[in-house]
Amino acid sequence: MDDKETINVDDINYAVYKIGDWENNYEINQIGLSNEIPVTKNTLDHVKFSMDEIRNTEFSISDKKVNGFVAIAMQLNPKVQEMELDEAIALEQKEFDNIVEELDGLDLIGDDQTIPLDGEEYLIYKLEKDCHVTTSIPANDFTKEFFNNELKKIEDALD
Repeated sequence: MDDKETINVDDINYAVYKIGDWENNYEINQIGLSNEIPVTKNTLDHVKFSMDEIRNTEFSISDKKVNGFVAIAMQLNPKVQEMELDEAIALEQKEFDNIVEELDGLDLIGDDQTIPLDGEEYLIYKLEKDCHVTTSIPANDFTKEFFNNELKKIEDALD
């Protein structure tokens, strides 16, 4: 394969996941609501950084400061909307601890390896910086189809 057909696992311009299930069930942590499991160190680091960014963002709900995960869940998740705010805050902390434990226990692909860009074993996203925002663009047809199906699920859930 030539270089255009493979990517280096340590390339920070790509996020690589496998489709799978988390060990725990999640209601609040959006990372745990996804079936995308990181398989590279760079992707894992990016996921952890994103979680920190969301958790460090504060919102006021009912005169309490909550992090971004709680605020998003209170807006979008009917199960969480039925909870007392303190219960949702405690659940988010428990979920955060569980997802970090799961992330720290993942088997990752070695940084010195390459993977086919157009394969169907991994979901591969090209990461592009737009001002201060990183956007994830499906890098192959397999990922594009998965991504579109996930968007449809979200749209259907919001209807």
